Amino acid sequence: MAETAGVLKRPDGETLAWRRVAGEGPTIVWLGGYRSDMAGTKAQALADWAMQTGRAFLRFDYFGHGESSGAFEKGTITRWREDALAVMDELTEGPLVLVGSSMGGWIACLAAMAWPERVRSMVLIAPAPDFTEKLIGPSLDEAARADIAETGVWYRPSPYGDPDPITRELMEDGARWSILPGPVNIEAPVRILQGGADDAVPWPHALELANAMKSQDVVFTLIKDGDHRLSRESDIVRLIQALEELLTSPSASGGRG
Repeated sequence: MAETAGVLKRPDGETLAWRRVAGEGPTIVWLGGYRSDMAGTKAQALADWAMQTGRAFLRFDYFGHGESSGAFEKGTITRWREDALAVMDELTEGPLVLVGSSMGGWIACLAAMAWPERVRSMVLIAPAPDFTEKLIGPSLDEAARADIAETGVWYRPSPYGDPDPITRELMEDGARWSILPGPVNIEAPVRILQGGADDAVPWPHALELANAMKSQDVVFTLIKDGDHRLSRESDIVRLIQALEELLTSPSASGGRG
């Protein structure tokens, strides 16, 4: 089974790059993190697994990410949420299982709340809901706040490469999509994988999300020595196991909508 690729044209002329495995549903949709792209370790591992097992799988790059068009600095939570919903609407049919990593966990929650009739279950990896307001905001020093106020952007040092541009628009827009402290109106089954050594999303933040969800079928797994990426072979195994559990459980992958 092969993976196909293409681009989805958006109303404003921008394009979203995507890759898809046509297989048995429900369709698994990968939602990446802030400045991550669909060629990352976890997304590739899921694509390989989908091709080997005959599962339907879709991955894509948000506006300003990876192979998609647009300037990253102009991206917002509103825009990336709309990207996710557009891709799901135009490139998938039937029930969905969302896999969201870091910021993608926030986008997954927003998508699940927008389309509860289609999103049957979710796997969230180091989910970072409200990261602009609750994780970045409190960490800003006076110099960073001055940069944002005066120039509209602050470049935050990143251990993964070039500095992250934190814009005024991103911060202000993110506050509009805040979902914590909840309640978070998600009733679908959810599995959360969280690293205990995550220096970007502290585990209590992810646990707060788990506790805020209306769903009673939420399992929170703390990987004590895991970092933010959770891309080790053992982490990938846990991710696939969580997905397989949801896909084989009638209550988690079907029976609604």
